[in-house]
Amino acid sequence: MSEHVSRLPTTLPFSRKLYYWLPPFLWMTAIFIFSTDLFSSGNTGGLVARIIRWIYPAISEENLLFAHFLVRKAGHFTVYAVLAFLLIRAFRAITEFRWRWQWALYSFFIVGIYALLDEYHQSFTTSRTGSVYDSLIDLTGGSCMLFVLWLLSLRTPERKLTESS
Repeated sequence: MSEHVSRLPTTLPFSRKLYYWLPPFLWMTAIFIFSTDLFSSGNTGGLVARIIRWIYPAISEENLLFAHFLVRKAGHFTVYAVLAFLLIRAFRAITEFRWRWQWALYSFFIVGIYALLDEYHQSFTTSRTGSVYDSLIDLTGGSCMLFVLWLLSLRTPERKLTESS
């Protein structure tokens, strides 16, 4: 009696590849748009200030500027955490396995390279400046997401391949 182990196909139809790989590329496009003058500190400051003043009306101007700075840096962190999540999701599209260190390394390098390219792009805009420190915040966001996903993979056992005769 021979055993047959069913596996997912190693190649996916184009529509399924698109389903998994389009979100990271769309998110990278959104990041590119966020890096334009439209989302510069001067253009987002008014909205952030209104929201913060609504939450905390007695805030001083100095604290308001600091809060705006923190919101912008949290944005860097969060945007690249989402990118890392979307990349891991795309890499695991053809397998039942929840985690592979190879996917994490690929995602880490893509996040890092894209963060550097993003800051380089900002250096060409009139009201933005490129900063290696922002790239480090971006990479930290991506790394934290990868760490969380790794921890979650430890909680959930791998699905075993089904055996049939």
